[in-house]
Amino acid sequence: MKFPDPLIPGTLVRRYKRFLSDVEIKDGAVVTAHCPNPGSMLSVDEPGSRVWLSPSRNPERKLRYTWELIDVAGQLVGINTFHPNGLVAAAVAEGAVSELGGYASIRREVRYGQNSRIDLLLEGDGRPPCYVEIKNVTMRRGRDADAPAEFPDSVTARGTKHLGELAEMVRQGGRAVMFYLVQRGDCRQLAIAADIDPQYAEAYSRAVASGVEVVCYGCRLTPDEITLSAPLAIA
Repeated sequence: MKFPDPLIPGTLVRRYKRFLSDVEIKDGAVVTAHCPNPGSMLSVDEPGSRVWLSPSRNPERKLRYTWELIDVAGQLVGINTFHPNGLVAAAVAEGAVSELGGYASIRREVRYGQNSRIDLLLEGDGRPPCYVEIKNVTMRRGRDADAPAEFPDSVTARGTKHLGELAEMVRQGGRAVMFYLVQRGDCRQLAIAADIDPQYAEAYSRAVASGVEVVCYGCRLTPDEITLSAPLAIA
């Protein structure tokens, strides 16, 4: 995924009210940018960090900028939760995700479960439908080389619900995949942050035991584009 317009570098002043961030850009001007991440952003919201903003093409939009990237100890991290679905869908369509290859049709945001929409529904002749739920991962609490990426970074009742719905699709004869997209390139594995959300961790264990598959990929990030890189191990 290439950013449609050049990103604007700046320095993070603060992130607040979940969806707002103040960023100092050139000439010392401070702008308020949209923060497209409803999580806690633990480990990726340190004031004083170098960040990048995308400009809006809509002149009527109240906030002219969107926060896209942050530099954490020399590693770019993508914080925009609106990108993962498109990134994964494009990679699957290009055959870059071997675990999800061989399907003739890819549909997005298809209704299923109890008043939910699946991120991707893959279908093909002679194969059960494949339900793919995608989660954005940014958190990495350790600094050593083996420190994993972790999910979730806050309590997520919605995420717990999705795990139960994926397990139900397996019980009905479908294939279900929990896809974690780590929007950073400095992690070798993913771990579930049971200390942050024990209920999610329990639901994750039940889902895996019921036949829900888990796939995790990292990303390559630059101020110009974000692409999927290699699969990561599951801790």
